[in-house]
Amino acid sequence: MKRYRNGEIWDFENVSRDGVEVILGLDGGTTSTVCICMPVMPFTLNIPDPLPVLARAIAGCSNHNSVGETAARETLEEVMAEALSKSGSNRSSVRAVCLAVSGVNHPTDQQRILDWLRDIFPSHVKLFVQNDAVAALASGTMGKLHGCVLIAGTGTISYGFTEDGRDARAAGAGPILGDWGSGYGIAAQALTAIVKANDGRGPQTMLTSSILSTLDLSSPDELIGWTYADPSWARIAALVPVVVSCAEAGDPVANKILLLSVQELAESVKAVVQRLGLSGEDGKNYFPLVMVGGVLQANKSWDIGREVINCISKDYPGVHPIRPKVEPAMGAALLAWRFLMKESEDKLKR
Repeated sequence: MKRYRNGEIWDFENVSRDGVEVILGLDGGTTSTVCICMPVMPFTLNIPDPLPVLARAIAGCSNHNSVGETAARETLEEVMAEALSKSGSNRSSVRAVCLAVSGVNHPTDQQRILDWLRDIFPSHVKLFVQNDAVAALASGTMGKLHGCVLIAGTGTISYGFTEDGRDARAAGAGPILGDWGSGYGIAAQALTAIVKANDGRGPQTMLTSSILSTLDLSSPDELIGWTYADPSWARIAALVPVVVSCAEAGDPVANKILLLSVQELAESVKAVVQRLGLSGEDGKNYFPLVMVGGVLQANKSWDIGREVINCISKDYPGVHPIRPKVEPAMGAALLAWRFLMKESEDKLKR
């Protein structure tokens, strides 16, 4: 067990602590990273309500594609240390860690992070690395990996699992590679529409005055400097509420952008459902669809999440939308807990 790059953040462990056994669940996204520390619950099918939480810590972006591997690792280590410190625990008390982080798109990504985690934690700790979409799904199914999840926040991805363990995903490759249903995609299209309206390539739009006012800019020409001064995904995506407001006010350009977003998000879910056969042979079987992210939150009259469900249900009437009652970091912790429970059950069968 190493102290790794940020040795000083583990100094709290110098004080002897006799804590209960705990699980760490992490949700690492493009905007923020959350770590939940919960006690190891009894291995029964009855999950307590409310769920026990010993501590919660939050930090910045941990997507290595966005901030680089060094910064991502430092963020993850700091948020885990903070959660353990707040809970009165230490690394020796940890039974399992489930790290669900955006940017984990290949087994090599998983193995690289697992190797790094193994350097940080004692050898007895069970380690699990997943894409952040898996934790989001688990937050709606209370740790069960079955159904589909649609995340639409700064970025977007659809991810699904069958009960026998098969999985599939759609989208999630980033805005450069077509994630136009994401918050970044919506806002980037709005900024493009303003530039086109300004130089005569597109129709005039309410987006111009609304976004310029929001950014305290005086002309569309200033958008170029604003955009490239810091083109981070989260900064651009923060403009989505302005786009929604313009669409609600009747602006056809903003409305078209949101309609495209709905289509893109619905198509990503339908692609996963079709590949996994989640809706059965006739397309009418029940399946849960966990919906996570700011883009899908209910708005006044232009409700992107509702429109996405309407679009999906035309082809798959068995879709059952779920708005999670717990956050994805808790979903990650529940995943780790269920992994431990299955391991315990398998030992009893031997």
